Amino acid sequence: MEKSSSNFLTGKIRKRYDRIAPLYDFLDKVSVPHWMRKKAVNLAFGAVLEVGVGTGLNLPLYPENCDVTAIDFSPEMLQRARLRAEKMSIQVELMQMDVQDLDFPDNSFNTVLASCVFCSVPDPILGLKEVRRVCKNDGKIILLEHMRSENYVLGLMMDLFNPLVSRIIGNNINRRTLENVRKAGLCIENVENLKGDIFKLIVASP
Repeated sequence: MEKSSSNFLTGKIRKRYDRIAPLYDFLDKVSVPHWMRKKAVNLAFGAVLEVGVGTGLNLPLYPENCDVTAIDFSPEMLQRARLRAEKMSIQVELMQMDVQDLDFPDNSFNTVLASCVFCSVPDPILGLKEVRRVCKNDGKIILLEHMRSENYVLGLMMDLFNPLVSRIIGNNINRRTLENVRKAGLCIENVENLKGDIFKLIVASP
């Protein structure tokens, strides 16, 4: 994807997430069970980068030995994450940033974590390559993601409804994220189906 096209799409999707920010917690509870987030976050350790922190739903779940930096490209989402962190006295560095262009040196983090993020990144392979770049060589990349079902009928339905969902919310329900992870050069260590074959927990290394 050309950079100008990616920047244009990023701006459009950012506006959509700014718009739904007040409703995001409700929408998330409907689609992503709390136990899934907890299962993913419990794998984090050391210096952690959470990309696409949203309203900060993962922040209370981190183990005490984690030093968390969290980013999001939506200022409205980030503001809600800041309020959540302040209310719960959570120590976290929150920054507005795009996962497609991370402003961190190579090999900066022990853990990079994302939950339901790469369904909305305009160039997901570029974003995953950035995640790979900033993760230490002996670190872990933890991805809780929903993706297109391999079931023939369900997959076709997801293709059919994707343009509407993408236009309203900003995410894509038919992304082939596991394939994108491989294309980005990440080494997949484990894949666990959490809800059918749509929600998966992926553990990878750079």
